[in-house]
Amino acid sequence: MNVLARTPKQLGNLIRRARRKQHLTQQALGERAGYRQETISLVENGNPAVKLETLLAILAALDLELQVATRTKGDATDIEALF
Repeated sequence: MNVLARTPKQLGNLIRRARRKQHLTQQALGERAGYRQETISLVENGNPAVKLETLLAILAALDLELQVATRTKGDATDIEALF
């Protein structure tokens, strides 16, 4: 999976899709990552106040990682079309 996200909402959608692809509930992902189901819900809904530590733990629990790349040309609406 190599997908671009530029907003918390887009990142939350990617996490939700990855969780569902692995047939996990929010509760099960929370247990893997060491967080409550409510925290997983906040992340998946694009809450901008999520700590980086929390996000990294959730990504690791899904066997995903964060990569930083040079920003490509285009605007947010181009990215939204991917979802």
